[in-house]
Amino acid sequence: MDSAAADRPPLLEVEHVSFRYGPLPVLTDVSLAIREGDFLAIIGPNGSGKTTLLKIILGLLKPESGRILFQGRDIASGGVRPKIGYIPQKATHFDPLFPASVREVVSMAFQASKRGLSRRQGEEAAIRRALEVVGMAEAMDRRIGRLSGGQQQRVFIARAIVDKPRALFLDEPTTGVDAGTQDLFYELLDRLNKREGLTIALITHDIGIVDRHITQVACLNQRLVYHGSHAEFCRSDTLKEMLAGGHHLVSHVH
Repeated sequence: MDSAAADRPPLLEVEHVSFRYGPLPVLTDVSLAIREGDFLAIIGPNGSGKTTLLKIILGLLKPESGRILFQGRDIASGGVRPKIGYIPQKATHFDPLFPASVREVVSMAFQASKRGLSRRQGEEAAIRRALEVVGMAEAMDRRIGRLSGGQQQRVFIARAIVDKPRALFLDEPTTGVDAGTQDLFYELLDRLNKREGLTIALITHDIGIVDRHITQVACLNQRLVYHGSHAEFCRSDTLKEMLAGGHHLVSHVH
């Protein structure tokens, strides 16, 4: 880890986490820290445990062993609910006839969260702010189903950040999206990370697309095989081995 990263406090710590589906081990003794301000790419081959790790961090799955700390407190204690925005893999693209507006889709975050603002006025202000951040405020009253895939992605991000999370996690957020839209999407994430101070962690197979923005890389293959700066990863044997193994990872060293 570079010295600048080491100076930042850990926001979230994964300590010796293991998990299995029945007899099948998926994660084995995984430990890593996600620090305030990180833009982390979580990579690895199919079946390496990336999505499972994300679900454990979010509290959607319980580890067989180990623990997750959020700001130094164990989330399993029940008194800690990490403020993390989440965009799952293959986020739904709405049918053009779906009647909900952009405003209504973003407001779903409050309906699903116990942390939601109690006053309608507060909710409206938060929704407008989130949509302004992602450049979609002018589409607030449009039907979500009439937006392009790239525009819908921005609305999903607004929904994920409307409650002011400390971190945003995304699972393969640009699957099936063209390269131009992907570039704009990652530029938006970069602005959220640098200007809004949002810690970001995303699962991806194609590190070449995001290498201008990410600062840290965690490589999983049931175990954690690498965790460190992006620059060091580009020079590492881990990357060479993954490319030699035919994994869909492309790195452009600048």
